[in-house]
Amino acid sequence: MSSLADQTRWMTATDQAALVASGEVSPGELLEAAIERIERIDPALNAVVIRWFDHAREIAASPDLPSGPFRGVPFLIKDLFADYAGQRISNGNVALKEANFIAPADTTLVSRYRAAGLVIAGRTNSPELGSVPTTEPIAWGATHNPWDTTRTPGGSSGGAAAAVASGMVPFAHASDGGGSIRIPASCCGLVGLKPSQGRITLGPVRDESGLAVEHCVSRTVRDSAALLDATRGPAIGDTVIAPAPARPYVEELGVDPGRLRIGILDHHAQGGHVDPEVTDATQSAGRLLESLGHHVEEAWPKALEDETLGSKFGAMWSTNMGVARLRFEQLLGRQLEDHEMEPMNRAQADFAKHFGAVDYALALAGVSQFRRAMHSWWYEGWDLLLTPTLAELPLKLGAIVNDPDNPMAPMRRAGEFVPFTPPFNTSGQPAISLPLEWTDEGLPVGVQLVAAYGREDALIRVASQLEQAKPWADRKPEI
Repeated sequence: MSSLADQTRWMTATDQAALVASGEVSPGELLEAAIERIERIDPALNAVVIRWFDHAREIAASPDLPSGPFRGVPFLIKDLFADYAGQRISNGNVALKEANFIAPADTTLVSRYRAAGLVIAGRTNSPELGSVPTTEPIAWGATHNPWDTTRTPGGSSGGAAAAVASGMVPFAHASDGGGSIRIPASCCGLVGLKPSQGRITLGPVRDESGLAVEHCVSRTVRDSAALLDATRGPAIGDTVIAPAPARPYVEELGVDPGRLRIGILDHHAQGGHVDPEVTDATQSAGRLLESLGHHVEEAWPKALEDETLGSKFGAMWSTNMGVARLRFEQLLGRQLEDHEMEPMNRAQADFAKHFGAVDYALALAGVSQFRRAMHSWWYEGWDLLLTPTLAELPLKLGAIVNDPDNPMAPMRRAGEFVPFTPPFNTSGQPAISLPLEWTDEGLPVGVQLVAAYGREDALIRVASQLEQAKPWADRKPEI
């Protein structure tokens, strides 16, 4: 590597922006360093599947590059619903990939990234429609985990997590409809903050009343907080709007959170399997929180024991797949053939055809009841909930794959792997995965903290406290 590519490989986005602001390096030099890393490292990982390096060079060299908080910092966006005007997007789908579909306009969030001064150089790999917690789409092939290339980096933001964990870029766009920020953060040893529903607009096409939110995966709490400051807030037509913070999120870093009342759930609330290393990591995090002065005891919302939660989530997810297929067909101007949609997603889209308006309304009502039951636990005086992020260590690649003869098998395996993240998409609450533990084999194990709706400030304070008490920045994969 060139000296600059090597020197900046593990620098935070905040520090890279400071280099540009001081005049020590130019945006173009930072971009070339990132491009060199991508071209050197990515053949082993397959994280960056769509690239527009020449366009990025034009942006970096432009005198009109916005002077936002991340001016000149190289960035990557996920290949899922994040339209960038004039550039390809496939959403992990074979047909859109082969059609070389070009986005006509930015989504609002992408326009905010550009306004923040980020130089976007390409797209990271995502499973088709972000539907599984691994990143192995038929369209682009598998992304590998930098800590062990035989294992998944998680999903659906697995390409983003692999790119950040390997040092290609300091942070990257990610989205989360059932854990897709937190899952890859845990698999790859990163910070994964899922904001509250309505914290960051999904406009102009997607609806804030669904399950998904968008933000990033990063190596530090500061970078996640600073990017949230740069991108938060509603846009035209939004009706689900999280309450504005009292002050910028970066001002929560290092602030004493006081003595918090924290519940811990170190096992599967419905009796499923949890790896011993995962349980140990969660208990270790609980002891660390106690040593920092917090009150920690076994307690959790009883709504998590609701065995009908999966069916409620699944009903909405299937409908989302049906809508997504129709939108793909609108973009292509024709119907998708069966082989142009992965078997599990196609099965869910077909299943959605059996829902009537009343069925969907009942599903929404069930989700609403669950959300209120969940929120009441925090209303009763709890500050945070501590859980594992995942039930297992990062799976071997191929553990969750399409099976045309049993198309829903990947979803069932996914449910075993990720029981702890989807409930908080349904409840709309903010949650963060932190890389506090590693196994003896060198695999990261994330733990999840969940706050009351709208309380990202509380998460950032405690995450910052944990980062200071047990730093992880010195851990780097050997790839």
